Amino acid sequence: MNLDITGLTNKIYNAAATIDFGRKGFAARGKAEEGRLSYERGIVWALSAFKDAQSTIDPHTIVLMEYIFLAQEFQFCAETDTDTRSSLTQAIQSFDDAFLALETVNDNNYKIADKTHPHNKKYRINGFPKDSFHIACIAHRTRLQNILRSPGIDPIEKTLIKQRFANLLTAQNCYIKKQKKHYW
Repeated sequence: MNLDITGLTNKIYNAAATIDFGRKGFAARGKAEEGRLSYERGIVWALSAFKDAQSTIDPHTIVLMEYIFLAQEFQFCAETDTDTRSSLTQAIQSFDDAFLALETVNDNNYKIADKTHPHNKKYRINGFPKDSFHIACIAHRTRLQNILRSPGIDPIEKTLIKQRFANLLTAQNCYIKKQKKHYW
């Protein structure tokens, strides 16, 4: 499926902004119902966008949408929420490295990566180097799992988080195919 990247990016931006508007509405006196509707609408939009990204089976598109969503979460995060900001910063930096790995895996000389990564299976995925793309996806899946374990997460938001988790698995599987193509 060939989706318009710009359209998908806009869906993610709008979804994140609508979710944030909704969350802030919960806290405003007399705005709880409006906030709830906005929050739910944003979740539905985000879920749709993430499903569309997953359907591309393109690791770059999938990770780009996650990256944009994280950047939006960071933008809307209160400066006083240092723990969340630190976590988001680490995730964003991990995906910066993942984009570099995506560029490299498309190079016909990618198999040189085999010489730069230990052959111990803890540094391998399906026999291929566990490079920064895999590390970013694994670390972010752990982050999403931790969020899912948090008490009080709204069931509709859990659905979105589970979709994002699934997207990262899809991205990794597609990335492994790229590794295989340029590795042998």
